[in-house]
Amino acid sequence: MTQATTGTPQRGADPPQARPWRPVAGFLVAVVLVGGTALAGRELARDGVVLHLLGGYVLRGGWDPLLAPRVLLPVVVAVVVVLWGPTAARRAGWRALLVGSAVVTAVWAVALALASGWGRLTEPLDSVYEYPYDVGRVAGIGELLRTFNDSVLADSADPWTTHVAGHPPAALLAFVLLERVGLGGLGWAAAMCVAGGALAVPAVLVTVRAVAGEGTARTVAPFLVLAPTALWVATSADALFAGVFAWGVALLAAAAARGAGGGAGRALGGGLLLGLALHMSFGMTSLGLLALAVVVVHRRRLGRSGVVRVLALAAAGVLVVFAVFAASGYGWFEGLSLTAERVRSGPSYANRPLAFFLFANVAAATVAAGPAAVAGLACLRRTRLALPLLAVLVALLVSDVTGLVRGETERIWLPFTVWLPAAAAFLPVRGARLWLVLSAVTAIAVEVLVRTEW
Repeated sequence: MTQATTGTPQRGADPPQARPWRPVAGFLVAVVLVGGTALAGRELARDGVVLHLLGGYVLRGGWDPLLAPRVLLPVVVAVVVVLWGPTAARRAGWRALLVGSAVVTAVWAVALALASGWGRLTEPLDSVYEYPYDVGRVAGIGELLRTFNDSVLADSADPWTTHVAGHPPAALLAFVLLERVGLGGLGWAAAMCVAGGALAVPAVLVTVRAVAGEGTARTVAPFLVLAPTALWVATSADALFAGVFAWGVALLAAAAARGAGGGAGRALGGGLLLGLALHMSFGMTSLGLLALAVVVVHRRRLGRSGVVRVLALAAAGVLVVFAVFAASGYGWFEGLSLTAERVRSGPSYANRPLAFFLFANVAAATVAAGPAAVAGLACLRRTRLALPLLAVLVALLVSDVTGLVRGETERIWLPFTVWLPAAAAFLPVRGARLWLVLSAVTAIAVEVLVRTEW
């Protein structure tokens, strides 16, 4: 039986050898951060500061416990994954693991959403601020791209709704195309978002395998599946963005893992998906550090010329997407400038104190990533898997200090936080299942206790 089958880390993998106190210390720091942020937010609210978090102080949503028999749905899924997930991840064929991880992630996300009501899957998209609201005003795709930037500013003649204006046109285009192929309505829109978020998990597994070995990928699979990020997979469009970007990185990582002379198609394909992701969300820009990291981590084997070759092919793919959108009349850089102007001119932007949200954003991301991710990050060591994870953390900080993200962070940063549970690879083997349980409990607790928009 090979190492890949048993789950024993291969050469280049990251075997968990951390001291037991480190994950506990990391978790306690996270508790202090989240708790301290909540207390600070409550004091600001008492002083009359409107945080626009719907009564919450960290996540967007107020404290409103809702207990019903439906809560048993995510509990059952969590119990099954905790008890049998690690064994199944070790023994399943690689392709079966990829498919299974996506399916179980979707089931987990849907079960969490349904715990709060049977209509919760479509309810988040049934808003005047969401993409489906503007689908009906799109007469043609060409016209959409040519005139998109004309409606970004709030004082334009016919402004886009909030979320549409806050993103490049490919985000709205995804929902338009869904309707054009006969899959209109909120149900299909929700299904597309859930599918995108669920497919991000096998993409992360492919990336981890390319960077640190198949054994490590099998180890982290259950943690990726049960992460609290699933709370925003069902249902927000950011889950779709996360899936597209994650597969772009996965193809790039696979191309680099094949070595010099191989993987040209994967590198180019990865670039095309990364370019598409950039036209879905401007926030993907800082995550370019992750795309760079999954190639640079192979620099000793590829050599300088090999690294440059893979990155050049990826860049070519990105440029192709930019060229197509530019030829159709959409200017990405103009759109970025206009979007930033609309965000800063919004009535709620100036009221949200930057000093508070610099910490609140990180606290929200901490909840979304879950205890296992936090504990694993506290155990990081100088290995190949550490570089991509550090790249994600730096990308988060870059996004944070721009000041453009002030609230709703758990949703906006979903393309970032889906990667962080891979840090569970660094957890000590003894007690790892407990961290898996704590992540599942965190997700269920948030769904039951907090009334979020998503």
